[in-house]
Amino acid sequence: MSDEQQRGFTLLEMVCVLAVIAMLAAVLLPLIPRQTSRSRLQAYALQAATLLKADRNAAIRHQAEVTTLVDTGTRSIRSGATTEMIRIPDDVQFDALLPQTCRQHAALSTISFFANGMSCGGSIALTRLDTGYEVRVNWLTGRIEIVSRSTATN
Repeated sequence: MSDEQQRGFTLLEMVCVLAVIAMLAAVLLPLIPRQTSRSRLQAYALQAATLLKADRNAAIRHQAEVTTLVDTGTRSIRSGATTEMIRIPDDVQFDALLPQTCRQHAALSTISFFANGMSCGGSIALTRLDTGYEVRVNWLTGRIEIVSRSTATN
């Protein structure tokens, strides 16, 4: 057979093409934006509720006030009892309805828990597209609950 009749690729050519594709994928994949899925949004709501419950339990256990910082500007929720912090991604709408004052003091973007388990209350809403979750802190009992809410309009 002559060289003109042989067609196809050598193993070395195939390996080189695969190596180039792998290098392109390694460079380009981190640049593709990752959007928050419905299950990940629910996980953020669960994390927020867990952090709030831990702060409430710490207030009861230590018989002292514990204050959780809810900062919509930096998109974070920071525990008052530990160093734990939750960062909410930019593609999630992050809103908080918090008291302006708590026990005659300015609340300043916080949810406070007291030694008896009570709280001044508050609400944190996490929404993405047509799905949302609201983490509510009861102002009287300090009870924390997650409420699913649909933002779809018919």
